[in-house]
Amino acid sequence: MNKSRVMIMGAAGRDFHVFNTYFRNNPNYEVVAFTATQIPDIDGRKYPATLAGDLYPQGIPIESEDHLVDLIQKHNVNQVVLAYSDISHEDVMHKASSVLAAGADYRLIGPNNSMIKCAKPLISVCAVRTGCGKSQTTRAVGKALQEMGKKVVVIRHPMPYGDLSEQICQRFASYADLDLHKCTIEEREEYEPHIDNGIIVYAGVDYETIIRQAESEADVVLWDGGNNDFSFYNSDLHIVVVDPHRPGHEIAFHPGETNLRMADVIVINKMDTADPENVNIIRSNIEKLNPAAVIIEAASPVSVTEPEKIRGKRVLVIEDGPTLTHGYMTFGAGIVAAKKFGAGEIVEAKPFAVGTIKETYDKYTHLSVILPAMGYGEQQIKDMEETIRRADCDAIVSGTPIDLTRVLTIDKPVVRVNYDLQEIGKPTVKDVLAKFI
Repeated sequence: MNKSRVMIMGAAGRDFHVFNTYFRNNPNYEVVAFTATQIPDIDGRKYPATLAGDLYPQGIPIESEDHLVDLIQKHNVNQVVLAYSDISHEDVMHKASSVLAAGADYRLIGPNNSMIKCAKPLISVCAVRTGCGKSQTTRAVGKALQEMGKKVVVIRHPMPYGDLSEQICQRFASYADLDLHKCTIEEREEYEPHIDNGIIVYAGVDYETIIRQAESEADVVLWDGGNNDFSFYNSDLHIVVVDPHRPGHEIAFHPGETNLRMADVIVINKMDTADPENVNIIRSNIEKLNPAAVIIEAASPVSVTEPEKIRGKRVLVIEDGPTLTHGYMTFGAGIVAAKKFGAGEIVEAKPFAVGTIKETYDKYTHLSVILPAMGYGEQQIKDMEETIRRADCDAIVSGTPIDLTRVLTIDKPVVRVNYDLQEIGKPTVKDVLAKFI
């Protein structure tokens, strides 16, 4: 029997997981390449033999998605598997059209063929889009479980942008671990808040290995999702966050709509800053697609420790990178804080951008005012520093969840913005968890 020749489209996350769980030891398929997008500089690498298994002693090349059609023809590909997240339904099918026109089948791998069972109770926190407020929701769930006396371990959606052979299974219990593993800004944004709360974080590439280690030191495992991807694990309780700042996106993006339909609990976040009409649109779509879900209403109020450094000042605002880029948001907590605490002017960042940061603005043309916190490698960090140095402003308002001064040399005062989930009325996160436990 001839093997089906497969190419997996991804962004250094679900693509590797789909390969590990479905294709790695499957004699009916030969994966000839991965393609990469969304994240800078992740193509041109190899998925190493140490991860690819006995069927792939040379590893598997990772190519740019820009060459998708040529690669299909070059490798005589029979099937192309889409395996990344936060992409509109329209774009999903545009990619399908390109694949079909090139002569290959187009495929998605679903939960039953990619989810792994955990030996301990597992709660997943996912979303319908990047930037909905997943992180503060996960923190709220983690704190509530700790208050119930449970030992919580978080497993974070993958961000393996370095040497994949060294990132098979990573454990983060301290800031020293972040330094040891040379974490990017994006990784630090997700790991540091959990570490601050005394919760161990696991991440990496091989999520079978990861779950077996994590469950050995946990009463409850908490899946902290990335983008709007669905969980890599079978969930005993599935919590999904929606964003009334982007009404309609919960049914227009892949695989966010999958999450909405699968959710046990739906958190309508950002109620404090949302238009009531947009909230009604969200509620209507939930009623149509998942009327049995429990709904929690919540806000994400912002606070700062030094408001006097904002009031009346000319400020440059930095926000979480993925939320602004492929999340397509035009503002975040930093902008909300700058306005709330009386900034004299929000300085446009784009004119000061250099190098890879300028390239980011060229690619994501909806951005101009805000500086996305890009930092996927040493060069991007240097370009971030130079962009900030050039900016004509009095202070920096940082809407990222981390202390940027630990990874960037910044020559201006930095005001950090804090934001946590704040439930409105009943039920609360604790109510839902009490029933679950």
